[in-house]
Amino acid sequence: MYMFIHFGMNSFTGNEWGDGTDDPQLFNPSELDANQWVSVAKDVGFEGIIFTAKHHDGFSLWPSALTDYSLAASPWKGGGGDIVRELADAALSAGMKFGIYLSPWDRHEPSYSTPEYNDFYDAQLVELLSNYGDIFELWFDGAREPGLPDPGYDFQRWFNTVYQYQPNALIFGGKDIRWVGNEDGIAPEEQWSVIGDGWWFPSECDTPNRPGWFWRESEDARVLSGLELLDIYFTSVGRNCVLLLNLPVNNKGLISTPDIVAAQKFRQHLDTIFDDNLIIYGEATASTTGEDSTSWAPQNAIDAKGETFWVAADGEFSGWIEIALEDSVTFDIISIQEPIQYGQRISEYDVQIWNEIEGWVSISSGTTIGYKKLDRLSVPVAAKRIRLSIIDAVGVPAIQEFGLFYEDI
Repeated sequence: MYMFIHFGMNSFTGNEWGDGTDDPQLFNPSELDANQWVSVAKDVGFEGIIFTAKHHDGFSLWPSALTDYSLAASPWKGGGGDIVRELADAALSAGMKFGIYLSPWDRHEPSYSTPEYNDFYDAQLVELLSNYGDIFELWFDGAREPGLPDPGYDFQRWFNTVYQYQPNALIFGGKDIRWVGNEDGIAPEEQWSVIGDGWWFPSECDTPNRPGWFWRESEDARVLSGLELLDIYFTSVGRNCVLLLNLPVNNKGLISTPDIVAAQKFRQHLDTIFDDNLIIYGEATASTTGEDSTSWAPQNAIDAKGETFWVAADGEFSGWIEIALEDSVTFDIISIQEPIQYGQRISEYDVQIWNEIEGWVSISSGTTIGYKKLDRLSVPVAAKRIRLSIIDAVGVPAIQEFGLFYEDI
């Protein structure tokens, strides 16, 4: 999970898409504290932050030498401030990844929609990529003026600039990360990360925690609740995707209390549910095990260690892991993870429980797993024996972690 932060001129005007004509004198966050933003992110469990350095209105939240429409023209810190710098430093101090959103659509820049704009945008990229330390992700938004001709973005040139200055950075909208297709935090049930000619290309679910991406006081009562954020977690992270959840900054320069309270409640729900894997003390057996029977043993799939996993025998494309427990457990959430460093392999699975009358009874099934698949049952079930059957795979199946949890919140 990563945290999106939308902040800018719109935070003072109430707009969602500014047109680039708002007076920079409006921008004056009296209590701005990037350390507060990072603290909130860490408390909720985000691994990094992606910040809107420039949105569609073209107002740059760093003192860009390439435009007159930036913090340098605002009253904040007498025109001498640099929010990108403050957030980059705060993230570094907290050991958190820092990423940048730079809108290709710029409604203020006169050269927009001309060949010269590619030079302008590329130069702004260089400013951001060469002055603020390690950047883990660059976010290229696809939004642009509806109904107008293609503005002629030279994306490949911009991607090359990213790789030149930040060779380890991931590009959203490039060949590294793809958009899930909506802004609701909902991925399809069947979610493959490997597509095309074999490169690793996972999906990212970006979604706001409010009706819009930017803060508006009138929407303080419409912040998604902790339970609503939990639902999004299940339909994003729980479907083999990265969750990029937006918590906007208000016109004082702080994340507002309603956003913090809901996000922290969301974190509490995650901890309550997933801190207790109900089968971790069970005994695991499997249909087959690879040649390295110790390193790839079925017990590794329930040991809560990310570096260990079960692997089926070489040449097998199906199989099962069975967990036997001393006492019956009640659960309504199933978690399955593949050791994703070796690729996504499983293409069909079924989870069953043993019933003394009916034998093995299916309670959940799916077609893909990937990094993480979370299945929520409509009603809790109780069992002492549980089986994960791999029906088909595109390679020898492997399971990093298999878990059962109870949503008692």
